[in-house]
Amino acid sequence: MMLFMGLAALNSQANLLFGVFGLMIGILLISGIISRGVLRRLSLHRVLPEHGVVGREMSVSYEFKNLKRFWPSFAVTIAEMEGVEAFVRQPHGYLLHVAPHSTTTVPVQLIPKRRGLHAMGRYQLSTSFPFGFIKRAIDRRQEDKFLVFPTFAAVDQKLLALCRSAETSGTQMRPRRGGSDEFYGLKEYRTGENPRWIYWRRSARTGTLVSREMTHVSPPRLLMLLDTHAPDRNGDGPAKVEQCIAMAASLVNAALEAGLPVGMMVWNGEWETIAPSRGKRQRLDLLSILARLPLNTEHDTQRLLDASHAEQKSGTTIVLVTPRDVQLGLQDSARGSFVVITPGNPQTERWFTFPPNVDFAHAMPPDQQPEAVMDYARR
Repeated sequence: MMLFMGLAALNSQANLLFGVFGLMIGILLISGIISRGVLRRLSLHRVLPEHGVVGREMSVSYEFKNLKRFWPSFAVTIAEMEGVEAFVRQPHGYLLHVAPHSTTTVPVQLIPKRRGLHAMGRYQLSTSFPFGFIKRAIDRRQEDKFLVFPTFAAVDQKLLALCRSAETSGTQMRPRRGGSDEFYGLKEYRTGENPRWIYWRRSARTGTLVSREMTHVSPPRLLMLLDTHAPDRNGDGPAKVEQCIAMAASLVNAALEAGLPVGMMVWNGEWETIAPSRGKRQRLDLLSILARLPLNTEHDTQRLLDASHAEQKSGTTIVLVTPRDVQLGLQDSARGSFVVITPGNPQTERWFTFPPNVDFAHAMPPDQQPEAVMDYARR
C-alpha cells in the first residue's frame, strides 16, 4: 500500500497523496519503535504442572515481568515453538497489559494428546502494538520438561469386584495381626500398650495381666501384567497397545483409590516389576512407568507370562492386559485367579469408558508413531 501510494503521489504530484504517503511512513516508523520498546526488558517464566493426562485439560501459566522503569507493555502474544506435538493445538497466550516493575500471570488451558516425557524449549513473543499493521517477534528459549500420563477411563465397579477375588477358594480378605478388626488371641500385657485391650476376666483368674490381640483385614493384592508387544509398527497393533496402556493406567488409578494394593510387571527395556503396594507414591511410580513405556517389538505375551511365574503368589489377583486374544494354559490357570482384559472385547468396553476426544492411534510418543502417521505429520 505504501509503494502504491508513493507511486501515485509522484505521478500525480498531488499534495494530499504526498501527505498520506508521509503519514504511512510515520506509522511504519512509530510501529517499529514502539513495538521494540514493548518487547524490550520483558522477561517470561513458564510454570508447568507436575504432570498432565491425555484428553484432560491442564493449565500452563506464563509469568510476565516488566523490568522497564517507566513504560508498560501492551498486547503481547506468547506462542510455543517446541514441544507442540504433545498437545491438541499449539500453546498460545495473550498478555493485555503489564505495568512497569510488575508481574502478570497469563494462564493457558491445554489438552495433551500424547503420553510421555515432553520438552518445551523455544518460544516466541510477538506484538503488533500500537496500530496492528506491523508485527515484531523475538524468539527465546527456556528448557522445561513435563510428563503426560495415559488417559483415564471410568472403570466399572464390577471389574474391581472381580479383581478383589484374590483366590479361587477360601476367603477374599487376609487377616493379619496388629489391627483392631477381629479377635486373634491372647498375649501377655506389656507396659505402654493400650489398657482397653486388657482381658480382665482371664487376668483376674490367673493373676497376670493379659490383653487381647486383634487383627486387621487386608484386601487382596493386584499384580498387573501389561503386554505391550506390537511386532508390526505400521499396523493397528500400536493403537491397541496404547489402549492397553490406558486401560492399565485406569485400573491402577481406580484400584488404588479403592484401597487395593497394586503392582505391575512390564517390559521397559528389561522386565520391570513393581511390588504391590498402596498410597500416592505407588500411584505416581506406576503411572510414570506407564507414561514412558517404549515400543516393544520382540517380547510377546508368553515371555511375559513365563517371567511372571515367580511373582504369582497366593492372595494375588493376576490381571493380564493384552492387545490380543489369549488362551491361558493349565499351568497359568492353576496358579491363582486370572483376569484377562483385551481391547475390542464387548465385556471390556463395558468395563472401561474412555473420553470421546482420545485417539489411541496418535496417543503414543512421537518417536513411536507409525511411519504413515509420521509422514502425514511432516506433510
